[in-house]
Amino acid sequence: MITTANYRPTATGIWTGRTDGTSVEQLRWHQVIRTANLLEAPLPPLQKGQKGIAFLGFASDEGVRRNKGRAGAAEGPVALRNVMGSFPVHFPGDVVLLDAGDVICVGKELENAQAVLAQAVLALLNAGYFPVLLGGGHEITYGHVTGLRQYAAAQQLGYINFDAHFDIRIPEAEGASSGTGFWQLAQDSKTAGRPFHYLALGIQQNGNTRQLFNIAGEEEVTYVGADAFHLNDKDTVFAAIQHFLSQVDKVYLTTCMDVFASAFAPGVSATAYNGILPNGLMLQAFRQILGSGKVISADVAELNPSLDVDNRTAKLAASLIFEIVMAYCGEAS
Repeated sequence: MITTANYRPTATGIWTGRTDGTSVEQLRWHQVIRTANLLEAPLPPLQKGQKGIAFLGFASDEGVRRNKGRAGAAEGPVALRNVMGSFPVHFPGDVVLLDAGDVICVGKELENAQAVLAQAVLALLNAGYFPVLLGGGHEITYGHVTGLRQYAAAQQLGYINFDAHFDIRIPEAEGASSGTGFWQLAQDSKTAGRPFHYLALGIQQNGNTRQLFNIAGEEEVTYVGADAFHLNDKDTVFAAIQHFLSQVDKVYLTTCMDVFASAFAPGVSATAYNGILPNGLMLQAFRQILGSGKVISADVAELNPSLDVDNRTAKLAASLIFEIVMAYCGEAS
């Protein structure tokens, strides 16, 4: 249940940025963003046929702590808003850009925070909004998808993860973590008697044990290694994505910022000197997925502002959100 303890509306003054003027051609996101308090129903209504994007933060790094990573991702949502405020408005004026605040992990109560996140995601979807979640650790995945599955009902839901890691670990003594989300989803699929559709892009052999590769094989995970991106193997990447998309009705898209080379993404729990580059093939693959029209919701995860340099990681994560918003509005490059 969403309460004042596990949820906070967006604070006044968070959305700021450069102001060039007030004409339609000069507007930036901070000038058009609206805010909503999920403790106060209903959400701002959308008119028939109107598009709305809702940002929702997940202020949690308890999953990162349990996964023995470097904490700090709970501050990611604030850092992302600080960067996104100055983005120019390139979408139609009737598109609603909404900030729905942050779900908070109170203390070590991760499972409760994930349940609250699922409730918030479901509320946004039921109100007609396209949710874009701001992490937070990659424990965001399980809560996010739990809400999506309730909404998608009988539709085949697929999960696409840009990540150096499978995040398919078996939970340890403390329970779920930032590395267990897709294992949890696989078990839920078995319980429900439904197929588990998971595509991981950017997987690093030196970041996953043989056991994790074995679990991925047992769960019939499709993956493309980082080498395919390093070597610009477009045929392999595009074919894997297209085949995966043909098997599902809707897609949850998540990007763990540790998939990128540390020069571009130093502000993460586990940096990768040999991560993939955020341009070229990766950007083409990202746009291929968004262009399918099947993405129902998306998030970015593992941004740790305390470890960032010159806001590089925050700016990169925000640029991916910009791509998501533009694609949803039909204004993609």
